Amino acid sequence: MIERLGPIKLRRAVAALADAHPEFGRVFSEHGFPPLWDRTPGFATLLQIILEQQVSLASAKACFDKLERRLGEVTPEAFLTVNDRDLKRDGFSRQKAAYGRGLAETILEGKLDLAELERLPDHEVKERLIAVKGIGHWTVDIYLLMALLRPDVMPKGDIALHSAYKTLAGLGERPHADEFLAIAERWRPHRSVAARLLWHFYLCEKQ
Repeated sequence: MIERLGPIKLRRAVAALADAHPEFGRVFSEHGFPPLWDRTPGFATLLQIILEQQVSLASAKACFDKLERRLGEVTPEAFLTVNDRDLKRDGFSRQKAAYGRGLAETILEGKLDLAELERLPDHEVKERLIAVKGIGHWTVDIYLLMALLRPDVMPKGDIALHSAYKTLAGLGERPHADEFLAIAERWRPHRSVAARLLWHFYLCEKQ
């Protein structure tokens, strides 16, 4: 049976991490519990995560919101009805428009079943999604963590996580992607909650 993170498991994992690791104890004592930050599994969420690649979340959300106002429900079928000019008007780059079309076509051709992913272990989800052009490790990890609510995922290459840990650990510079993943090994089996605590700290400190 595939384990999913929920509010109760989130709180238990936060308590365990705070007890075992001073950096998370500090986050919890200063800022409390992080949000679950759950998203609805499916095409719309995966498309929005693609939009979030290498841009601010606010910019990606503005782009997705325009598309949603245009279409109502963002489905593969509906997305393919929008021409390149209108996608550009909504904020899609040429590359991300192509990635979105490729994802929609892959789903409609039956080559990818997003509902089936909910029943598969993490490594199989990664194999299925990485095979789609435009979906890399970070995109898969965010989908696993937020849409499928898997409890032990650490997104690769997330600059906000690296920056938060740099501050908490008092490092001179941000760890690079592979170095940070090695550091995160100590947070198993709660890496998804460790990521939420670090994002929580990052956002609270920015405010």
